[in-house]
Amino acid sequence: MEPLIYAMIFMGAALMIYNIIQYVRFIREMKWLQHTSADRLKLSFPLVLLVLFFAGYLFVGILGKPDLVIGGILFGGSLFVLIIMQLLHFIIARVNRDEQLQEALDAAQRASQAKSIFLSNMSHDIRTPMNAIIGYTQLARREGVSEEEMRAFLGKIDDSSQYLLALINDVLEMSRIESGKMDLEPFDVDLLCILQNVRDLFTEQMAQKQIAFTVEHKNLDDRYVTCDPHLLNRVLMNLLSNAYKFTPEGGEVAVTLTQTGRTEPAGQNADKTAAGIYELRVRDNGIGMQPEFAQHIFEAFERERNTTDSGIQGTGLGMSITKNIVDLMGGTITLETEPGRGTEFTVRMTFPVVSDLANLRTCHEAQEVEVHSVSFAGRRLLLVEDNEVNREIAMMILEEKGFLLDVAENGQIAVDRIRDAVPAYYDAILMDIQMPVMNGYEASRAIRALNVPGRADIPIIAMTANAFQEDIRTEREAGIDAHITKPIDVRELIQTLTEVLERGINR
Repeated sequence: MEPLIYAMIFMGAALMIYNIIQYVRFIREMKWLQHTSADRLKLSFPLVLLVLFFAGYLFVGILGKPDLVIGGILFGGSLFVLIIMQLLHFIIARVNRDEQLQEALDAAQRASQAKSIFLSNMSHDIRTPMNAIIGYTQLARREGVSEEEMRAFLGKIDDSSQYLLALINDVLEMSRIESGKMDLEPFDVDLLCILQNVRDLFTEQMAQKQIAFTVEHKNLDDRYVTCDPHLLNRVLMNLLSNAYKFTPEGGEVAVTLTQTGRTEPAGQNADKTAAGIYELRVRDNGIGMQPEFAQHIFEAFERERNTTDSGIQGTGLGMSITKNIVDLMGGTITLETEPGRGTEFTVRMTFPVVSDLANLRTCHEAQEVEVHSVSFAGRRLLLVEDNEVNREIAMMILEEKGFLLDVAENGQIAVDRIRDAVPAYYDAILMDIQMPVMNGYEASRAIRALNVPGRADIPIIAMTANAFQEDIRTEREAGIDAHITKPIDVRELIQTLTEVLERGINR
């Protein structure tokens, strides 16, 4: 009988060691419960008891004279603690699962609420310009409308169309950001050129509103850097557009770019280039923001009530896009604002410094080419477009400029026409991308593969609703030379044709 008694005692001690280990793990898992020293004491007290019980088992087993009852009690106690520990783990697991389910439910409810807010805002923001477009179109169709009234109607239709297009672009850009499809495309650029271009773009608008507009730079020792000029320009445009909209006549808007430091590579990074640290400030003395709204300014579709009541238009996406772009560039953006006193946004960024200026994009390259520098009379284009309305619009614009046009309804017809035409018959090709039978990418690759001078090297210009950077990269890989985004902007179309045809002359 005695071996059985000692076996029960030492088996109970072994179980108690296992229980102690399990309880230590339990305490570590429950760190979120240990807010204060009192909480930690409460969780540690059972551990002390378990250790004392284990010491008691050893004392009885080694120094005591246990009987069958004592052995059974000690073994049963360890077994009971084991069962309680397993039950405790089961309960905690159920609680954690219920909490996860509740968090998932809360997230789903927030997503549903955000979707409802999104649809409500989109409905309002789309219907407002659409109402203007439809309304002024109906007014323009009335009999007896004077030429002056017609011009006024068309101007308002154009303004509403541009606003609607900006809304669509913002929504698509937010979609790209949220899906992780927005990438940086860095180039060697001159920061002063970016400032100059933005200043030139806004000077006339600010003057019309009698806003004092200044663009300054300070301590710009490293003006040549590597960055994505398109996205940096977008940040500046968004911040200045906001400042312009929310600053009344006679106000002030100031842009200041300051270099605040420079980092030199060292140690393992000695082979890398130096980096400049920059601070971009856009300040206005406009209507400002309430503190409650300022906390949510970078959230999508957030607009302050007084801006919508005052009739100031905005998609509510600009600041969210700006914040995401700044994050993508590895920078930070903050703001200081006060109702009635204005707002100041501060963007802090770090860019690699450029020492070799061979690949630098200069200010001259960013300027527009004079559209009258090339005569279009007698120039022949192949217009590849499957949509009848789009064909008609493009033909009216181009024929008015003196172009001779041939039309292809899909990419396959375009390839056949180029193959059958005499070399250099066409001066350029305007290529839609999404078409039946053969799309624009496939058609461009097929034309480049003809290997006949005057056919394979014809300039190809994509004229498409595909407007993202990844679309332009795919076009380049297919051999397309330039890109025009639909809806067609006549100035952009003529400028792009001028640049392409000038390059053709200089070959």
